Amino acid sequence: MSQRPVKSDRREDRGSGVSAFVSGNWRGWLFGLVVIAALVTAIAHWGEIAAFARLLREAQPIWLCLAIILQLSTYVSVAISWREILREAGAPRRLTLLVRIAITKLFADQALPGAGLGGNVLLVAQLRAAGISRGAAVAVPLLSTIGFYAAYALFAILMLILLWLHDRATPLMAGTVTLFLCVAIAIPVLALWLRKRGSAPLPRRLEQIGPVRSLLESVGQAPAGLLNDRGLLVRVAACNAFVFFADAATLFASLRALGGAAAFPTCFIALIMASIVATLGPIPLGLGTFEATSVATLRLLGVPFEAAFASTMLLRLLTLWIPLIPGMVLMRSAMRRLPASSSERRGALPRGGNR
Repeated sequence: MSQRPVKSDRREDRGSGVSAFVSGNWRGWLFGLVVIAALVTAIAHWGEIAAFARLLREAQPIWLCLAIILQLSTYVSVAISWREILREAGAPRRLTLLVRIAITKLFADQALPGAGLGGNVLLVAQLRAAGISRGAAVAVPLLSTIGFYAAYALFAILMLILLWLHDRATPLMAGTVTLFLCVAIAIPVLALWLRKRGSAPLPRRLEQIGPVRSLLESVGQAPAGLLNDRGLLVRVAACNAFVFFADAATLFASLRALGGAAAFPTCFIALIMASIVATLGPIPLGLGTFEATSVATLRLLGVPFEAAFASTMLLRLLTLWIPLIPGMVLMRSAMRRLPASSSERRGALPRGGNR
């Protein structure tokens, strides 16, 4: 029999019970929370979804198919950037697996917005479940964040230059882009600081906050060699740049599908400007702010209101609403494959890392 005091035994039982509840059921709770959030968002904007259905019936099939292909290519591009990181980390994985993970990450980012934090947590968990070491798994979202904002900042500057060439740049637009550039620089710098700071001792108060401690410890395990690989960073940034290009091309194809017409640079300017406003705004997913900015920018550049509004709505259908369906299905499957608890992972993994 145990010689420990009864009070201590009770405290330990309560703690182990809570631990078992959290570790054993966190997948179901997380998936349920994400699905509820997605349903609430869809119901709140059901009128938009119904209008989108009417747009699809009116769209020209060839341009609509091109828009769909362009959107599918964005997931492949993101997966290729992850494959490059994992290959350099000595843990290559199939592209098809990474495409599935990319779709589930998008679903988590959309349903539980928070600067991509929820999607990145799920990304790391799925990579770990695929047998990838913690350091390599954490390096994927870390390097992706740096590459994403590098491409984003470059296109923001290019967009402002194009506005000046069209004599449509305003002080408000210049100020918005400048503010965004500050954010685009600050986020990668913060990610790198977390990588450097992650393995260092934490202040006592932060040490007591489990999620903060786990986050910093995990980020600190990202291999420094990958972060110093400039060629890898350029490739990752190029893959993220293609995503922006494909989204702008999707807006162009959407405009054509609905009978409108505009030059590709016009669609590029509208896409980047709307993305910047949505990024800086407080509204999750940029609902409303993205659409309003896109339509206003297209109007500023000479596109009729009806065509600007309809093409923007079709773009949002293809980039935001339709992916929720396969994302939910794939996420449910992914949650089943994740280890049930940290102790289970420790039992399944050697101390060094990979399964």
